[in-house]
Amino acid sequence: MQHKNLNAVHPIEIELGIPGAMTSAVKISLVVCSVIYFSIGIFGYLLFGDSINADILVNFDTSSSGAIAISPILNDIVRLSYALHLMLVFPLLNYSLRANIDELIFPKKELLATDTKRFMFLTLILLALSYIVAIAIPSVWYIYQFMGSTSNVCLAFIFPGAIALRSLSFFPSTF
Repeated sequence: MQHKNLNAVHPIEIELGIPGAMTSAVKISLVVCSVIYFSIGIFGYLLFGDSINADILVNFDTSSSGAIAISPILNDIVRLSYALHLMLVFPLLNYSLRANIDELIFPKKELLATDTKRFMFLTLILLALSYIVAIAIPSVWYIYQFMGSTSNVCLAFIFPGAIALRSLSFFPSTF
């Protein structure tokens, strides 16, 4: 999952303004993510043991009772760690999406970081759409299947052809 946020590194570094600040931000982010992932894994295993499903979200219900006496506490800890993870990851994913949509819709306007109204408008629209999709789709597996099939087709067939067509327009004499 971490490799998907690499496209946000350079714009965030530019917005920080201080060259050394990016190193500190990356170190803190890696430590926080590592602690969250480690705690989710440990508490998930402690809570569900060997009967854990591939989709850990399916394991949660209101009557969940594990093999150990403190399973309601572990259930809450795992749920809170998922909520914390989503709160920290969503802004990073939304950052690159918002920047790309802004460039697509408003190519001639000034930078998004300088226009607060446009920034807030795009952020609220994307947040509302995210919530609507999250509520409307009953299972996360539909999203995984759609994204997996779409990504594979794009990587295998569409992107190579698009790159070849793009290079033909830049270097017509070489082909």
